[in-house]
Amino acid sequence: MPDISQWKMNPDDLAILHSLARRKLEIAHDPVNLERKRLWHALDEDRAEKPMVLAESWVAYDDLPDSKLSCREDWARGLEAGFRYEIFQFEKIGDDHVVEPWINCNWHVSGTDCGVEVKTRWAERVSGNISSRQWDYPIKDIRRDLDRLRPRGFRVDREASLAWKAHLEEAFAGLLPVRIRGGFFWSAGMTWPAIELIGLENMMRYMYTEPESLHRLMAFLRDDCLAHIDWLEKEDLLSLNNENDYIGSGSMGYSRALPQGDNGSVKPGDMWVLSESQETVSVSPQMFEEFVFQYQLPVIERFGRCYYGCCEPVHTRWNVLKKIPNLKRVSISPWCDEEFMAREMGRDYVFSRKPNPTLISTERFDEEAIRSDIRKTLRAAAGCNVEIIMKDVHTLCGRPERMARWVELTRQTIEEI
Repeated sequence: MPDISQWKMNPDDLAILHSLARRKLEIAHDPVNLERKRLWHALDEDRAEKPMVLAESWVAYDDLPDSKLSCREDWARGLEAGFRYEIFQFEKIGDDHVVEPWINCNWHVSGTDCGVEVKTRWAERVSGNISSRQWDYPIKDIRRDLDRLRPRGFRVDREASLAWKAHLEEAFAGLLPVRIRGGFFWSAGMTWPAIELIGLENMMRYMYTEPESLHRLMAFLRDDCLAHIDWLEKEDLLSLNNENDYIGSGSMGYSRALPQGDNGSVKPGDMWVLSESQETVSVSPQMFEEFVFQYQLPVIERFGRCYYGCCEPVHTRWNVLKKIPNLKRVSISPWCDEEFMAREMGRDYVFSRKPNPTLISTERFDEEAIRSDIRKTLRAAAGCNVEIIMKDVHTLCGRPERMARWVELTRQTIEEI
């Protein structure tokens, strides 16, 4: 039995949490919030009424006095932070994030490594959440060391998971229902796990010098990823991600196309999956398909819908990516050819545009440059289903109000166009 003594019900903490929960419930039923949900469904159904706007605003929130927590107990402080951020996003940022009237928790799942250890050293943070790291990749000789790899093992602590859910239900009885909902990995792209094992330069070099060994490594990672999904499904741990769930590279999961059936237990085919390969931007489309994509595709096809891409400019490999049968949203990064992708995608996909975060992160905040950037996207993608997502922002130069202003400028430009 988990040690629940760490989850003390402090009356002052509960008063704070209940007040925040009531505000969250009010927002969830606010007509503005409900309209945003309707518009997300329209976007997903290829009948977008206007571009949707999202801003990842933690860096703005962390700089504000309202971000300071009042609860004493650690468990309560974690919930307080989540409540306050959702309220801040709705009241101050004004983007198209949607608030749902639930509290989510997830299964406590742990796993082993794949037989070798990746040792990581982090540098001291110099600003906000910016840092760098160095890691020692364990596969030094790909021919010799590949046999050291072993499939990962996984376990779920159901007792601890259900105890935490029961604790939340007691704490918020009569206010907010509690659901088990959440994911267990961000991306099924597999290139970053490969690079952690063999190093970035080696991955590039092995495409020429050790192609057979690199194929063996990617096949191992594909099979390990599929085994993980099989285990989650067998253990009945999967949950839907078709609401305000974070899917893909910053998007929201609203879709009435998921789940694909009503079979009780959630299957991978009822869910979104993200795949990407940011680290291979310098690789030709042919080599990307040979060494990356052919291993990603069997994983992608297990799921109901795919969001592909993050920071990589996908226009160089679009002829490969459009082979994905369940592809629905595509990341259009700051380095992507917008005009080409808009022509290719039309209304068949969601054009998920990521403006360059330097527009709001440098010392000079140039509002006309921001408007010009949004105009360029809107004109290029005039016939597309568009979402515009400001993400990967690590600094606002001490000016947290910039994030809300970017949303305001983006909305004004949308109305103007």
